[in-house]
Amino acid sequence: MQGKVPKTENYNPGIKCLVNTCYYYADGDHCKAQKIEVQRRNATTSEETDCATFTKNQQSMS
Repeated sequence: MQGKVPKTENYNPGIKCLVNTCYYYADGDHCKAQKIEVQRRNATTSEETDCATFTKNQQSMS
């Protein structure tokens, strides 16, 4: 993905996210990205997939 996806005011109720270091993470394990992109065409397991929308939150701890 090119650049950041717009961050919405409210979270997307259909997406559960546990990555609390992500820019789009919201309390309660929610995602505030307007849309997400999951990559790896032809993946056969969840381990072979990747959230391309992930952007490190600069305010999170290293």
